[in-house]
Amino acid sequence: MKRSRFTEEQIIGILREQEAGVPVADLCRKHGLSSPTFYKWKAKYGGLDVSEARRLKALEDENAKLKRMLADAMLDNVALKDLLGKKVVTPAAHREAAAHLQSAHGMSERRACRVIGADRASVRYQATRPDDGALRERLKALAQERRRFGYRRLHVLLRREGQVVNRKRVQRIYREERLTVRRRGGRKRAMGTRAPIETPLAANQRWSLDFVSDQMTDGRRFRILTVIDNCTRECLALVADTSLSGRRVARELDVLIAQRGRPEMIVSDNGTEYTSNAILGWADETGVGWHYIAPGKPQQNGYNESFNGRLRDELLNETLFRSLPHARAVLETWRRDYNEARPHSKLGWMTPGDYARALSGESGRHAAKPDLSARRPLATSAEQGSHQPRTLVMAG
Repeated sequence: MKRSRFTEEQIIGILREQEAGVPVADLCRKHGLSSPTFYKWKAKYGGLDVSEARRLKALEDENAKLKRMLADAMLDNVALKDLLGKKVVTPAAHREAAAHLQSAHGMSERRACRVIGADRASVRYQATRPDDGALRERLKALAQERRRFGYRRLHVLLRREGQVVNRKRVQRIYREERLTVRRRGGRKRAMGTRAPIETPLAANQRWSLDFVSDQMTDGRRFRILTVIDNCTRECLALVADTSLSGRRVARELDVLIAQRGRPEMIVSDNGTEYTSNAILGWADETGVGWHYIAPGKPQQNGYNESFNGRLRDELLNETLFRSLPHARAVLETWRRDYNEARPHSKLGWMTPGDYARALSGESGRHAAKPDLSARRPLATSAEQGSHQPRTLVMAG
């Protein structure tokens, strides 16, 4: 609003001159103002002294200020309602919201930042990221091929292909493309304190056995015997059949021993296949220590339980098995991929096969770059032999 060149004191003085008998026309010529302005002053300030005029001016200024504040608050309220339903939590979302408020509501940048609660520096920031189109497409292809891999394991695969890329950059693209792996259900956690499982320091120091069940497309169910080396994390065997007895388990173990050598200990649960006379006799004949975990304590066989979870999540839940030969072929292909191609997080992102060759002193292909690989896990020596006395074959 245009400011008057007359103060309240001067206006009241001019009105007092008119009250003293000076004609209005002479006053207007004397002070250089128009008659409408004089009568507007007379309607507004007539009968007031200087202090009252000043108080009236202050009230008008305060009223105008309150009106402006109310109008700003109402506009801010409308702008916030316009942004309702939009997640404004990231810097990119802040920039988008600020641009929308400036274009749709005519707000200044300062006011738009104040409404959304953002810093002006972050809103003004212009990204200088390199073109990641090729990387984005390759990451999407890998995620489609390895549907249950997270961004860390996909990052290892990208580095293995020779792409020099930061893990955080892979994580950002992974989130932008919405490739996040959905967790299937929850898992029960063991309560209370317990001693940690000792990590063996050499291959064939301890194997672990367990069973996994699934069904084929025609509804027939089958079981899978999983054999894991607890040191190298290698999957030694995936034996699938509709029925697996203790004798069959003993025969499969004989095949593995002929290929890899005799283990010092085998860990399993208390299933009837493992407590049968066939297994008890086999353990006594071969001299292999057999340790049974406590009933209801699957965490004591944690290596195999963790592997079974990966097997079910990455293969069994993703594949329809037509027949038993088809299941055996798919399981063998996945086992080789698990040992030779799949990076293992607990082995410094090396593959189990590379880790086994590194332990034995052989040169192998690393699953990850040396600067991204963690140190070899340290552990105390595992106990030799079985935790239980040798069991004789029951006569029957």
